[in-house]
Amino acid sequence: MGLAGILIALLFLIWLAYRGWSILLLAPLAAMLAALLSGQPVIAHWTLTFMHSGAGFIAQYFPLFLLGALFGKLMDDSGSLKTIADFMTAKLGPKRAVLAVVLAGAIVTYGGVSLFVAFFVLAPMAHALFKAGNIPTSLMPPAIVLGTSTFTMTAMPGTPAIQNAIPIPYFGTTPFAAPGLGIIATVIILAFGLLWLARMERVARRRGLGYAGGPSHDSAVDSALVRERASAAREFDPAELHRGSASVRQPGIAVAVLPLVVVVVGNLGMNLLVLPHWQASYLAQAEWGATRMAAVGGVWAVLIALAAAIVCLVALNYRSMRTLRESVDAGANAAVLPALSVASLVGFGAVVAALPAFAIVREWVLTIEGGPLVSLAVATNVLAALTGSASGGLTIALQALAPTYMSLSSSLGIDPALLHRVAVIGAGTLDSLPHNGAVVSLLAVCGATHRESYFDILMVGIVGPIVALVTVVALGTRFGAF
Repeated sequence: MGLAGILIALLFLIWLAYRGWSILLLAPLAAMLAALLSGQPVIAHWTLTFMHSGAGFIAQYFPLFLLGALFGKLMDDSGSLKTIADFMTAKLGPKRAVLAVVLAGAIVTYGGVSLFVAFFVLAPMAHALFKAGNIPTSLMPPAIVLGTSTFTMTAMPGTPAIQNAIPIPYFGTTPFAAPGLGIIATVIILAFGLLWLARMERVARRRGLGYAGGPSHDSAVDSALVRERASAAREFDPAELHRGSASVRQPGIAVAVLPLVVVVVGNLGMNLLVLPHWQASYLAQAEWGATRMAAVGGVWAVLIALAAAIVCLVALNYRSMRTLRESVDAGANAAVLPALSVASLVGFGAVVAALPAFAIVREWVLTIEGGPLVSLAVATNVLAALTGSASGGLTIALQALAPTYMSLSSSLGIDPALLHRVAVIGAGTLDSLPHNGAVVSLLAVCGATHRESYFDILMVGIVGPIVALVTVVALGTRFGAF
């Protein structure tokens, strides 16, 4: 009954989450249901296993949620994101509308801007370009997904996305883990996605299909259903998007891009130049958690890079931002619900992992043919798919299985950096199933439907990344991390 209880609890969580119920309530209920059906102490699992695990996730990653959401909100309200969108529009134009949207999304998300902030800037840009180029509205969501939710989230070395930070404490790695493999995966995902979208654009033109418009993207922000699904999927609460007000004037392109550069260069500089020489022997003491720099340094690097970028952004735009305090408040508030929602999923995963029946699941995962890299890819894929959250699924998988994989990596000579990259790319594939909050939100923002756009989202957001994941696993198995 224990394994059946886990499956029933998981189905209960997925079904009600898809119907818009809050993860904050569903996750503990599902965890208690799993414990009850397994004959385990229900209240103890809720107040101890669930809460301790969720609190641990908040302790490790809330600063990243906070600074990431704040940076995204300030980039939006300063007008910097609109400047970048306008610049890409002017340089590439309607004839290369799809490429312009993809590249604009990649630039801002690799620079540290939260996904949902990017959505609400890219959608108006895409509407304008697609209308001028007479390109079907149905291709807008997959173009935005390709630029914001694939290679810049999981594959590009050093990406500040929360998904790329989650494996750091488990594997003692950095955001730049396996950079060569990450670049190869990036090229595959981007090339596959652009070729697919170009093909679908040609097909649409042969059929005489063109731009058909869509409802105002602003209406999606007020949808309670969109908000609940979105908050568990990514790191920004859409309800905070319209708090504060836009800058009285847009900055120039150099000023708009500089904070993004600060994030990338600061992250790289911290990992290559600062952290290797940082004297932090005190971390081994019990009062600091008896940890080590390898377990926290990668997260620290991203935090310092984001903090420096925020200071740079405010300094450059202080005079033109009329409601700086409101924007700061909104950015800070936008981090809370997503962080708690993902922490609740992590708490659910901790309870499941603590149940006796989970040993069967662990043994099944570890006996998958192909070796540890294949089994790790499958585990992160499956959990991200079931939870509809790359970050939630990834954390659940690593919390339950990371010690085992680290032991295997030591005995088999596998570089933990390779485990890091495989796990992150694996979490960013099947998380984009139809029930994913980011998918639901993006379709609402673009004025499209699952029927119109989801197949193309599947191709660029799932098939392309899976091809890249298989390639990375194959190369990693043959040549190791590089």
